[in-house]
Amino acid sequence: MTNSDIRWKQRFQNFEKALSRLREAIATENPSDLEKAGVIQVYEFTFELGWKTVKYYLEVNEVVVKFPREVIKEAFKYGLLDGEVWLDMLQKRNLMSHTYDEETAELAYNLIVDTYFDAIDQVFQKLQQAL
Repeated sequence: MTNSDIRWKQRFQNFEKALSRLREAIATENPSDLEKAGVIQVYEFTFELGWKTVKYYLEVNEVVVKFPREVIKEAFKYGLLDGEVWLDMLQKRNLMSHTYDEETAELAYNLIVDTYFDAIDQVFQKLQQAL
């Protein structure tokens, strides 16, 4: 097993743990503002681990990519993810890290629960099949 194989599998394990936490977080019924902020925070590191795990998976398959946008575009070509949703997630990640007002936080929370979680979970399922 090469270093790249080991690295992608380690990333995958971390991604799996983060996704599990996000799944727990979004399952909270009638979350408070503080709980919504927690969902946003967990989402942020789950998204980061997600695209980085995909990056390492692509590298194991001899696709060299460096930046998140490149990773997303290549992963879309290989049928790993919904490119449109993931590019939207990438674009909005800066917005989410600056959720100082309630309106922005509510928008971020709703995007995560209604769209982004499913997109991340789909990638997880496809990568899990590749193990």
